[in-house]
Amino acid sequence: MQERVHNYISQFKEGYFSPLSMLARVTEEVGELAREINHHYGEKPKKKSEDEKALEEEYGDLLFVMLCFANSLDIDIDESFNRVMDKFEVRDKDRWTKIEEDHIE
Repeated sequence: MQERVHNYISQFKEGYFSPLSMLARVTEEVGELAREINHHYGEKPKKKSEDEKALEEEYGDLLFVMLCFANSLDIDIDESFNRVMDKFEVRDKDRWTKIEEDHIE
């Protein structure tokens, strides 16, 4: 995914935004996702004049911006993800109540 995003962004002279601008974009996209979640699961239904947007679309927008942000900072998402999963699998392995083996399908 990072390579595909990089290939797309690399065709433009402007390139990646500055880190501060990227953070603002992440915040904007999180807000849009939150708004859709609120419309679907919360107490605030959409106005009849508002377009219907899929949660998947908003999540995809957020993922795109996060990939741009990582690329602009030379962060390898795979490496970052593996580090955090190792942390959770070791540090938090007994933090939550596990499903009993005989109940897993």
